[in-house]
Amino acid sequence: MDLRLDEVDRRLLALLQANARESTALLARKMNLARTTVVARIARLEKEGVIAGYGVRLGARLEQSAVRAYCGISVMPKMAQSVMKVLEGFPEVEEVSAVSGQHDYMIFLRCDSNEKLDALLDRIGLIEGIRQTYTSVVLSRKIDRRGAIAAPSESV
Repeated sequence: MDLRLDEVDRRLLALLQANARESTALLARKMNLARTTVVARIARLEKEGVIAGYGVRLGARLEQSAVRAYCGISVMPKMAQSVMKVLEGFPEVEEVSAVSGQHDYMIFLRCDSNEKLDALLDRIGLIEGIRQTYTSVVLSRKIDRRGAIAAPSESV
């Protein structure tokens, strides 16, 4: 599929990412478009898989109270699938990415306390097939572009 997003698509996506609950009427006013145009564009973006769904982005209060960490894991050959199955069962595991370099996967973790993070890391280290782990605790987030598609040459 040849996916091409024009400036209007990018701006619409940026507005939706900032507030997915925004009404189409308000989106249309902000973009100086007809509401039917906005509705049609959203429907097209959903149909094409550009918009896969709508979710919740945690507020700063909850985000800052959490203990977050990146955990790199090295997995024994042919064990990745079973390791992923176990990791899927941990609600504290927010993301697992296959990566190049020293580790096979990077896991983003979010826990309520340092003690819970410590216990979770112990559980992860005991998963059959994990050869090695390396963890870095997030002290603060300096740049956060999650969920933001910049609208070219103008702010949203």
